[in-house]
Amino acid sequence: MPSFDVALEPDMVKIKNGITNASKEIGTRFDFKGTSASVELKEKEKEIHLVGDSDFQIDQIYEVLISKLTKQEVTVNFFNKGEKLEKMGGDKVRRVDKIKDGIEAELAKKITGAIKNSKLKVQASIQGNEVRVTGKNRDDLQLAIQMLRKEFPEQPLSQKNFRD
Repeated sequence: MPSFDVALEPDMVKIKNGITNASKEIGTRFDFKGTSASVELKEKEKEIHLVGDSDFQIDQIYEVLISKLTKQEVTVNFFNKGEKLEKMGGDKVRRVDKIKDGIEAELAKKITGAIKNSKLKVQASIQGNEVRVTGKNRDDLQLAIQMLRKEFPEQPLSQKNFRD
């Protein structure tokens, strides 16, 4: 039976390159000279740590980071922007942004609901942090992919393991 998996996987190599480029620009920009401005990737925790002297500076660092990630073709939708600033020693503040990896349960339920409501001859089931879509023929699966792209344009969903 033909099937494919819907996943939400960031390209960590491109993210790492974007963060490296942002870090280089922060080091050379005049308005960041003599400050504690920095950006750092924690790959295992899937987090980005932004460190600065104030919330305004954190916002400036974030803008530099987003511009560099956009040049690496990484969508901003992969990131959950941190809500609160953590006080560090002295005048430093830090914000932790999370990188989305895998489909969360709420989004997976929305995806399966959208597939069921579409009246296509396919079934969707949640399998861990992915959604598996199965159908009788390949054309129905391709229609399901098009429907998902239309229904969830703000989510960077990818399709993998397409099998006949």
